Amino acid sequence: MKIELESIGTIHTEFTEIEGMPIQPTGAKGIKGTLEIKEKYADGLKDLEDFSHINILYLLHKVDGYLLEVKPFMDNDTHGVFATRSPKRPNRIGSSVVKIDKIEGNIVHVSNIDVLNESPLLDIKPYVPQLYEDTIDELKIGWFETNHNKAKSQKSDDRFK
Repeated sequence: MKIELESIGTIHTEFTEIEGMPIQPTGAKGIKGTLEIKEKYADGLKDLEDFSHINILYLLHKVDGYLLEVKPFMDNDTHGVFATRSPKRPNRIGSSVVKIDKIEGNIVHVSNIDVLNESPLLDIKPYVPQLYEDTIDELKIGWFETNHNKAKSQKSDDRFK
C-alpha cells in the first residue's frame, strides 16, 4: 500500500550536516530551533502554548535507503533497526520530544532539538507522560539499559549516510 503524507511545516535548526549532531534530545539541551507551520495548518496550534513539551514527527530527509540491522551510535553490537532509534529506517520517520519556548503566529520556538535543518515536519503531538504511566508495569529497555547514559554526549557520525 502506498501512503502519501504532506508536511505541515519545516523545522529550522543550526544543524546543516548530519555529522556532529546530537543523537537524542537529551544531548541537545539548550539548542534552539523553530517549527515553521504552513499557514493552512496554523489554526491547529490553538491551545498548544498550554503545554511545556511536544513530540514532533518529521521526515529524515537526508537519509537514503534503510538497513534492517544496524550498529547504533550508543553500542558496539549490531541490532535490528526496530530495536534502535537509527535513522536508516524503511520509512525514515524521526521523533523527538522538544520544549516549547513560545509560539508567535505560525512559528513555534523550541529548545532541546536534535533535528537536521529544513527537515519536513509531519506532525506535532502534546507530550503527556501521565497517559502512559499506569499502563507500563514493568519497563524493559533492552540494550539501551547499559548504554542510555551515552545519549547526552554522543554525536552522530557518517555511519548512516
